[in-house]
Amino acid sequence: MSASGTGSSLVLVLAVGVLVGCGVTLLLERSLTRILLGVILLGNGVNLLILLGGRSGGAPIVGTGPVDRMSDALPQAMVLTSIVITFGLTAFLLAVAYRSWYLTGDDEVPDDLEDRQIVRRAERDEGTATDRGGEGPNGDPEQVDPEPARRRLRRADGDR
Repeated sequence: MSASGTGSSLVLVLAVGVLVGCGVTLLLERSLTRILLGVILLGNGVNLLILLGGRSGGAPIVGTGPVDRMSDALPQAMVLTSIVITFGLTAFLLAVAYRSWYLTGDDEVPDDLEDRQIVRRAERDEGTATDRGGEGPNGDPEQVDPEPARRRLRRADGDR
């Protein structure tokens, strides 16, 4: 908080920006360890932002001082709840990263089968709105391909 006790200082606002920016950047990586660090940084940045939204002052205990000089208890309660939720998500992501490392030897998220198919279509300049079911555009508005993705990819590899 600033020297007068009202509002937030530029340093804290910049800290929120740096934490959230670094957290989002790490969330976009393919390594589960970096994704985990991104979740932690993003959670801490949002917690600091929530605390900056509250009023600073004395302890929010009735009878210890004037009500208008007490700090706001709601942001503090929200941050405590957020810390618990972030801890649970961190524990879950840590378990997923460990399991991935144990099974595959690394914690990198592999490409999805559908992602590979989209890349292959783009390489062949094939349209994305083709009707593979044969029922026409009115019969299937989502253009769902009934054939499983693994079979399509094996067949596409055999065509080359």
